[in-house]
Amino acid sequence: MTKIEVSIEAREGHVSATLINLIIQIVAGALGGNAAGAASKDVSLGTAGNTIAGAIGGGVGGQILTALVPMLSGAAGGVDVGALLGQAVGGGVAGAIVTAVVALIKNKMA
Repeated sequence: MTKIEVSIEAREGHVSATLINLIIQIVAGALGGNAAGAASKDVSLGTAGNTIAGAIGGGVGGQILTALVPMLSGAAGGVDVGALLGQAVGGGVAGAIVTAVVALIKNKMA
């Protein structure tokens, strides 16, 4: 293999790992948003609203968390269960927080 081929393969692996992390964060955020809405009707936006706000919060919050704690990116090359769990927890918590904040703002404006 030439250096260019190795570089392309390494880049594709990194993109794949980043995409997997983002998907985990979005799904966990959607679940966290729905959990926050179910836990308190004061912060519920309805099922669709909780899912959308949670998914956005999970994706954005998870990316911020990954930037702050690079260990969560799982750059070791293989599947790291600890990193995946960290992504899921971070995305879920961020999704719940964003859902609660959006719902509280919506309630104050109504």
